[in-house]
Amino acid sequence: MTKSNPGHYFEDFKPGMELVHATPLTVTSGDISLYRALTGSRHALYSAETFATANGFTALPIDPLLAFHVVFGKTVPDISLNAVANLGYADGKFLQTVYPSDTLTAISDVIGVKENSNGKTGVVWVRTRGENQKGETVLSYVRWVMVNKKDPSNPAPEAIIPELPEAVPASALPAPAYDDWDDALAGSKWRYGDYEIGEKIDHVDGMTVEEAEHQIATRLYQNTAKVHFDAHAQKDSRFGKRLIYGGVVISIARALSFNGLESAAQMLAINAGTHAGPLFAGDTIYAWSEVLDKATLNDTTGALRLRLVAAKNHPCADFPLRGEDGKYASDVILDFDYWAAIPI
Repeated sequence: MTKSNPGHYFEDFKPGMELVHATPLTVTSGDISLYRALTGSRHALYSAETFATANGFTALPIDPLLAFHVVFGKTVPDISLNAVANLGYADGKFLQTVYPSDTLTAISDVIGVKENSNGKTGVVWVRTRGENQKGETVLSYVRWVMVNKKDPSNPAPEAIIPELPEAVPASALPAPAYDDWDDALAGSKWRYGDYEIGEKIDHVDGMTVEEAEHQIATRLYQNTAKVHFDAHAQKDSRFGKRLIYGGVVISIARALSFNGLESAAQMLAINAGTHAGPLFAGDTIYAWSEVLDKATLNDTTGALRLRLVAAKNHPCADFPLRGEDGKYASDVILDFDYWAAIPI
């Protein structure tokens, strides 16, 4: 018997299990500044309190992705401490604005399990919700993760694979009111009507991720996954070195998307996401986006459904995605589908 937490292995997860995660975290303006320092995010809604309050917020809000990473980090000791890989996301909804001084907690429900054919690992599906100090759900999402078995001889459980929506319907999206949007301050004249379904945008800029930066970012979210920190243990792993947390890739790719999507600042939902390949310290992230769909939310605001693709060490003027075999190209590290609000 040990007082330390060894984490859950695949055979420990049972559909219907609820996991209440430690530790609550009060987010502050310091978190905003550090997140900006680590990602280079430039969207005006999350940079200037004056801009945010002119467009319906009561103060400078926490970027939805920062709130997502904080909630995600809470789940790691219970869900993915013994993971091989985080495989994907679906049905993610940002339901309430998070402000500095809000305290976030995380609760997950196990909704599916399936052992892999090798008998050594299995896939676990969980639905996680983040709550604020009032008990309000501020965000929820489903993710699935490949987890090691503690004992490969343990019998396989009955496979339960949850049915997940292809996308969050536009009718379920929150509808912010952008009543005083300033194009010059936002950084672009392009609004809802200027984007067409099928349009692709090369975000041009690249950002190299260094070892210290990705570790600081992951610590900011209190994500304890061994693969991101323990170089001694990872020298004997498949890659022989630490992996960069996939959330770092999402946030930097999203920050890079500012160049071309300056006014699509507010993320409303996560439809799907796949970490298509690993990223390591010293690699450079480039990104491109495709407009998948559009929806009018109210008189002032619309939503763009966007596919955000990130590649490592590969500028994206040629829009890399898949090879002739249908598999992700070797340089592609992220395929992320989300809804973002944009002024009309």
